[in-house]
Amino acid sequence: MADLNRMKAALAAELAALGDATDAEIRGHITDLILSESKRHYISMDERTRLAGELFAAVRRLDVLQDYIDDPDVTEIMVNGPETIFIEKNGRIEKSPKRFSSEERLLDVIRRIVGRVNRAVNEKSPIADARLPDGSRVNAVLPPASIGGPILTIRRFPREPIGMADLLKYGTLTAEAAEFLTNLVRAGYSILIGGGTSAGKTTLLNVLAGCIPPRERLITIEDNAELQIRGIENLVRLEARQANMEENAEITIRDLVKSSLRMRPDRIIVGEVRGAEAVDFLQAINTGHEGSLSSIHANSCADMVPRLETMVLMAFPLPIPAIRRQIASGVDILVHLSRVRGGARRITEIAETDGCEGEEVRLRTLFSYDEDRDILVPREPLKHTRKLKRLEEKHEPARL
Repeated sequence: MADLNRMKAALAAELAALGDATDAEIRGHITDLILSESKRHYISMDERTRLAGELFAAVRRLDVLQDYIDDPDVTEIMVNGPETIFIEKNGRIEKSPKRFSSEERLLDVIRRIVGRVNRAVNEKSPIADARLPDGSRVNAVLPPASIGGPILTIRRFPREPIGMADLLKYGTLTAEAAEFLTNLVRAGYSILIGGGTSAGKTTLLNVLAGCIPPRERLITIEDNAELQIRGIENLVRLEARQANMEENAEITIRDLVKSSLRMRPDRIIVGEVRGAEAVDFLQAINTGHEGSLSSIHANSCADMVPRLETMVLMAFPLPIPAIRRQIASGVDILVHLSRVRGGARRITEIAETDGCEGEEVRLRTLFSYDEDRDILVPREPLKHTRKLKRLEEKHEPARL
């Protein structure tokens, strides 16, 4: 049987001596290498095809991870060092039999991924966020920040963007809630989506963005460009940048939010507020940019308010009552997602802000999740309907 690791090492040495090589040249070297190996022992045609694919993946793609990248059922790839790989497939996490031949091979894959988006990761800067060409989210952590070797996590996204019909099929929400949220977006309600890690915040954000009327000018701002918004021609996509060894200055989410306000947007989408940019986002939605969207890590709709407060305080030591008034007047709707039994993603609460009661932001629960029936149940009607009535006056029906 062919020694794949030895062949990978030999191919890497050849290509290092060659310098820059085209895909055709690499495939030619792989063919020569397999022919040479076949002189040692018999290699079937099926085996030759497999070897050629794995060798090409090792130098041009993602090595042993490529099969998982090509598998649409794999939604998460977790590499805990060169010898330990886990994947999430069809909602279940399982250990992979695959492993990298060495730590250097894993490092090479990480550097290739990060280099594609003009970022760097090394001992001085051991943490990096990046993305794959298909939009998959990538996080890498190297020693000394990671103890057991290089860590690589890849969050996969569907090749075709998920739509509201897909969320209905998955049971994420009901048809009633889908129509309700669709009309809220189209009417210009500012919505904040909350939830834990892997709860589906980015997916829902992308779906709701797809409900924005196509005539509007939209600016998206993200750490890593992941949103797959279609149907809006006047779309501007902005992406943050880390400082790197080439002395390129850092461009933060906050820098981009400030800049976006000078671009004449109708709406702004911030992929996730996680720091001082919260104050700029709040100012934007309080000064004419109705219908803007964002997401936040939170444990419930009620938890989103103090988290926003904390983020605003990272920028300015404003009085808490003033921050809460900004939240109550700017954020119209809060939507919370959770992982429920079996790992399914569900919208578990939809709430509206209803001003301040004393010094607290008052929330009204419009929908809540019934765990026994595994369904989102309506609780109270929307109180602040001015924007919806304005939409109805235009005779624009809901679009699912």
